This record gives sequence, C-alpha cells and structure tokens, in this order.
Amino acid sequence: MRTARIAIVGAGLSGMYAAYLLERMGIRDSIVLEARDIPGGRIASFDASGAAAAGTSTPADAFDRFDLGPAWFWPDYQRQLDRVVSDLGLERFAQHEAGDMVVERVAGEPPMRLRGYASSPASMRLVGGMGTLIDALRRGVDETRILTGQAVRRLRRADRHVELDSEDDGGRVTTWRARHVLLAMPPRLIAHTIAFSPALPQALAEQWRDTPTWMAPHAKYIALYDSPFWRGQGLSGEARSARGPLGEIHDASMPGGSAALFGFFSVPAQVRRDVPEDVLRLHCRAQFVRLFGPQAGAPRAEFIKDWACDPCTATAADMNGAAHHSEAPAAAALSGPWHGCLTGIASEWSPQFPGYVAGAIEAASLGVQALAGFAAQENDF
Repeated sequence: MRTARIAIVGAGLSGMYAAYLLERMGIRDSIVLEARDIPGGRIASFDASGAAAAGTSTPADAFDRFDLGPAWFWPDYQRQLDRVVSDLGLERFAQHEAGDMVVERVAGEPPMRLRGYASSPASMRLVGGMGTLIDALRRGVDETRILTGQAVRRLRRADRHVELDSEDDGGRVTTWRARHVLLAMPPRLIAHTIAFSPALPQALAEQWRDTPTWMAPHAKYIALYDSPFWRGQGLSGEARSARGPLGEIHDASMPGGSAALFGFFSVPAQVRRDVPEDVLRLHCRAQFVRLFGPQAGAPRAEFIKDWACDPCTATAADMNGAAHHSEAPAAAALSGPWHGCLTGIASEWSPQFPGYVAGAIEAASLGVQALAGFAAQENDF
C-alpha cells in the first residue's frame, strides 16, 4: 500500500490547479491519479499536424494548437481565472468576430449573410489553446506525483484514512492511503464509476448522479487551412445552421499560426455514434463549402472530438443529456463517515461558473480552502 496525505482524483484543470495550490502551500506529499494517458481532462487539443497535443510539456514556441474542449473565457467577469492566467504569464487574444456571419435555415435555400455582432463581455482565448494553462500548472507541480493511466475504481473509509484502489490499463490494482481525497472528476462520472464503502449518503449520491456533465453530450469538428480565406470575403467565420450537421460555427484561427474553423455538432449523440467518422467529416466539409465557399472543402487537417464517446467524460445518462450548465450539487457529506475526508472540486461544483473553465479554478480553490480548514481542526498540516 502506498501513502499520501492528499489524493487528487483527476488531472483535469481542477485537479492540476489543486495540486499547484498545494505545492505553493508547501504541501509535498500529495498525489494526482489520472485515468487518461495525459493530464488535461476536458481540456484537449491537437496541433497543426493533426496530432494530439493536450497536456504535454511543449516548447514555448509550440503555440499552434487547437481546442477540442473549452476554448473561451471571459475576464471581465471571471476575475479569478483571469488572475491565474496573468500570474502564469499566458498570452491571450480576443475571439475574431469582425465581418458578417452566415445563417442557413432549411435545405434548398442558400445561406444568408447577416451583419455580425461582437460578444459582450468579450470572449477571449489563449495563444496555444487552453492546453497552455494545463502545461503551465504542470510545470509548477512535481512530475513524479502526477500518475497517469490510473483509473480510481474504489474508495474505502478506514479509520481516519481513505483507501483508494486505482487500476491501470492492464488491470493491475494499486492501493493508496490518504487523509483526504479531492475528487476532480465530474460528479455524475464519479457516481457511475467509483464504488464507495460505506456508501455515500443517498441524497448526496443522487445529487451527483443527477448532475449533467458539461460537454458530455457535445462533439466538435475543427478544420485547419493555410489562410483565413473567409475573412477576405468579409466574413467573420461565425455561422448558425438549422440544417447541420454543425449548428454553431466560429473562427478558430491561432494568431501567427494556422487558420481554422470549428463547429459544434447539432446532431444528437445517440445519432452520431452510429455514423462512421469519415462520413461525419464528409458532411462537415460539405457544410463548410455551402457556408464559406469551395476553399473550405479542402482543409489541411481536420479533427472530430466526440465527448459523448469518451468514457472518462460521459456516461450512458449523458447521451441525451441537457447541453446547459447545471446548478452545482453539494461538494461534500455534511455528516457520517465521509464527512471531512472527501471533497468534490471539479468544475460542476463551482457555485458561480459550474461547467466552465473558470468553474474549475473556483471549485479547486474552494476545495483546497476547505481542506486547510479540516486540517487545522485536526492539527494535520
């Protein structure tokens, strides 16, 4: 059995930020257990060659990356996230919105050009994509304490400790003992994939099961080009479609890097799963041609990320899930054996921004603060 004072389950943004905060507090005996092969969670990207690039330590000039998960933040009202971005020295830029938008309503009718509009507050992106946020936090944490390929399957309350069983890809189980566990996974995913002994309080478990996971029903298509040719046509790259397969489309170009367009699928997850990916790509390219002209039909690289097919994000309950941000559930048991040793810190537990990138920062901060409070009561730190 291996030991750690604090075990963080999940190396997405909330887990990595919690580990970063603990490191800054001088707490060196924590561990991060991540089921995926790389940190990042729902922050994922690919580079200009089409290779997966999320959560990897890359050179400072490797900025040409494109978000498959969240891409935007709003510093005008997400102040805590804005401070983190500034403190980490990350470069930001405004989402490109200059020019007309395109709207297609029904098959058989040509798309319409409408005057575009600027988002208020301004939507901002990070140079190099949101993965740069993961990379920067990762550099502030001891790499030996971030263990990937370790899916936590069971939690047991044992005296004043929690025992965690993690399983690697080969089915080998490692048992960990920790004083406190920070759960940096979506609550619904926890309720469906982790067994608790004793069981969580019924009301708490039901809350977690009933909390939709943001992005779980979604899928994105991204196409890379040598230049943003649509801008030369006076188009912003923004489009709305009732015809599909993409319902909402935006310019995803990276300053100084590749030009790109991306769209959110409007086709439901249960329908998408029965369509081969090459067929989906064909329809996406055809739609881009309808909206932006023939140049859009020959991307240099393209990528589809269907989060509903990602077992580290979605459950069967998410296949027809709501695509909105839900109210945050309770993050901890108020009494009983799990009180004071288990805290949820994923974005869905954020009081202000559940599901957003800013929510992951807020929930992790609150979880670490609560952890410090429990530890002070027990003279543990």
